[in-house]
Amino acid sequence: MAKAERPDSPPLDTEGHAAPSAPPPDLPTGPEVIASYVKTLPLKPGVYRMYDDKGDVLYVGKAKKLKNRVSSYAKSGGHTNRIALMISLTRSMEFVITATETEALLLEANLIKRLKPRFNIILRDDKSFPYILIKRDHAAPQLKKHRGSRKVKGDYFGPFASAGAVNHTLNTLQKAFLLRTCSDSVYEGRTRPCMLYQIKRCAAPCVGYVDEERYGELVSEANEFLRGRSNALRERLQSEMEEASDALDFEKAARLRDRLRAIAAVTTQQGINPEGVDDADVIAVQQEGGRTCVQIFFFRAGQNWGNRALYPKHEADATPEQVLTAFIAQFYEDKPAPSLILTSHVAEQSELLEEALSLRAGHSVEIRMPLRGGKKALVASAQQNAREALGRQLAETRSQTQLLSGVAKVFELDGPPERIEVYDNSHIQGTNALGAMIVAGPEGFEKSSYRKFNMKGDDAATNDDFAMMQAMLRRRFVRLPKERDEGAAVPDLLLIDGGKGQLSSVLEVMAELGVDDVPVVAVAKGPDRDAGREVFHQAGKPPLKLPMNDPVLYYLQRLRDEAHRFAITGHRAKRSKQMRENPLDEIGGIGASRKSALLKHFGSARAVSRANVADLEAVDGVSKALAQKIYDHFHD
Repeated sequence: MAKAERPDSPPLDTEGHAAPSAPPPDLPTGPEVIASYVKTLPLKPGVYRMYDDKGDVLYVGKAKKLKNRVSSYAKSGGHTNRIALMISLTRSMEFVITATETEALLLEANLIKRLKPRFNIILRDDKSFPYILIKRDHAAPQLKKHRGSRKVKGDYFGPFASAGAVNHTLNTLQKAFLLRTCSDSVYEGRTRPCMLYQIKRCAAPCVGYVDEERYGELVSEANEFLRGRSNALRERLQSEMEEASDALDFEKAARLRDRLRAIAAVTTQQGINPEGVDDADVIAVQQEGGRTCVQIFFFRAGQNWGNRALYPKHEADATPEQVLTAFIAQFYEDKPAPSLILTSHVAEQSELLEEALSLRAGHSVEIRMPLRGGKKALVASAQQNAREALGRQLAETRSQTQLLSGVAKVFELDGPPERIEVYDNSHIQGTNALGAMIVAGPEGFEKSSYRKFNMKGDDAATNDDFAMMQAMLRRRFVRLPKERDEGAAVPDLLLIDGGKGQLSSVLEVMAELGVDDVPVVAVAKGPDRDAGREVFHQAGKPPLKLPMNDPVLYYLQRLRDEAHRFAITGHRAKRSKQMRENPLDEIGGIGASRKSALLKHFGSARAVSRANVADLEAVDGVSKALAQKIYDHFHD
C-alpha cells in the first residue's frame, strides 16, 4: 500500500499513516482548500480523510481514482446540503493510495469503524457478538463461549445474536457430545468427576473416564454438527444405537438415544424456518422518521442462531441502499462473512463488496436480494422484525424526550438534559468496595459510557459511604476541564443515591474542583425504603416529593435502580473473583500442575503457607529454589 506524495511529504503518525496535511498558506477554506490537493493526486485507487480546523475527522471515503473523486468536491454547486456543509468545514486532507479498489474499501471500513467521522454512516454496536469456541490448546479440548479477538487456538462458530442463544446451544452440545466446559486450572485439579458427569453432560476426561482417542471423536462429532453436517452424524448415531440395542447393551443405547434427542432439539427449536439456508445472514433495512433499523438474522449449520436489531448513525438524507452498503462493509470488518448474504435492498457496488468480503473471509461471498421463494420469505420476515423494532425505538425516543422535558421542569433545569450521570456504591463492611456510574440520555441508557471505580483503602474510607462518594466524584470530575476543552460530552445533571448528608459531601467536592454549573440531585429513599415515596434534595431548595403516579418519578426510579444494579453486579463479580483467587497463583513458576501437586500434598493453600522449605521440597516438581521461593512469599 503506497501513500500519496506531495512535494513536501507529510510526516507519518504512530500508525504509519500520513498526518493531516496543512493547506498552503493564505488559502480560504472550503473548495479551494480541497482543490489545492488535486494537482498532486494520482488516478489510482485509495482512501481520503477530510479534517476540520481542530484536526477532527469529518469524513472518510474511498475512490477508484482519487484525483477524480477529490476534484468533484472542489466544484461549486451540485452538492447536497450535507456534502456542502462537509466541504465548507474542511481545512486539510490526508490520502492513502492502495493497490486495488477492494483494498481501499477494506481500509475505508476499518477507518470509519475506528474513527467514527461525523459525516459517515456509522454502525453503532457497543457490544461484540458471542461465538462458540472449541479450544484446542489442551489435550482435552474445552467447549466455551467466547467474545473478543481470536487469539486462542481453536475452532470458532458464530456469530450468535446474543449470549442467551449461545448458552442454549452450549447446553444442548453438552448433552449431545459430553464435552468439558471447565477451565484448564479446574480440570487439572480434579481428582473425581464433577456434577456435570453425574447429570450426563460431560464424559469426565479429567479423571480418565474416557480415553483421549474417544474424547477426540466426541470433539470431531461436535465440530461436524456445528459445521452443518448433522444428518450424517445422526445416521451414524442411529446405527450405533440399533447395534447396541441388538447386543442387549441397553445402557449404551439409552445414552445414544439421549444424544440423538439433544441434537434434534437444537435443530428444531428455531424461530424462523431456515429450510434451504445452511450458511447465510439475512439483512433487512427499515427507515422511518430519519432513523434506520438494520435487522440481521444469523443462519449457520442449517440453524437459526438468533437475530439482532442495530441502529446506524447517519444523516437524514441517507438512503436504505447507502445504509445497507455501509453496514455490510463495517459489520464484517472484524468477523468473517458467510457464503451468502440475503438483503432487503440492492447494495451499492455489490460486486466490489463481494470481492472485499471474499478476500477477508477466505471463501466466496455472494450478496443477493431474493425476488421469490423461501429466501424471499426469510427477508420479508426480517423486514417485518426491522419495522416493528424501529417502531418501538421511535416510540421509546418520543417517550424519552417527554420524560427528559419533565425532569427539566421538576428540577428547574435550563432545558431537557442530554446526559444524566447517576452514581452509587456497593460494599460489605468496607470490603470489595466499588463505585458505579451509569449514563442516560435521549436514546436511553448509554451502556458504553458506564464506568466502575475500584475503591481502595488509600483512596477513601471504604466503610464510609460519604467518603466513598466523594472519592468517586473527585476522580470523575478532576478531568472535566480537559473534557470540555476536547468537546467531550459532559453531564447536564447528576443523580446520587442518598439524602442531605450525601448531597453536602458531593457539593463539597464539586466546590473543591471548581465545578459550579452541573446541577446535583440526591435521591433519598422514603420511609421503610418504599418505592414511590422518594425525597429529592437540591442545594438551596426545599426537599421535593413527586406524586406516586408521576411518569417522571418512575423514570428517576429506573435510573437509580440501574445504577444500583450496575454497582451490585460489579461488587459481586469483584467478590467472586477474590473468592476464586488462590495465593499460590501469585507465585511465579507455579503453574496448574505444580499448584495441583502442592494442594494434593498439603490439602490447602493455608497448609502450604505454613510448611517449611524441606516439606515443600518433598513435593513432586518442586525444586529447592522453588521451595525457598514459596516459603519466602508467605514469610517475608
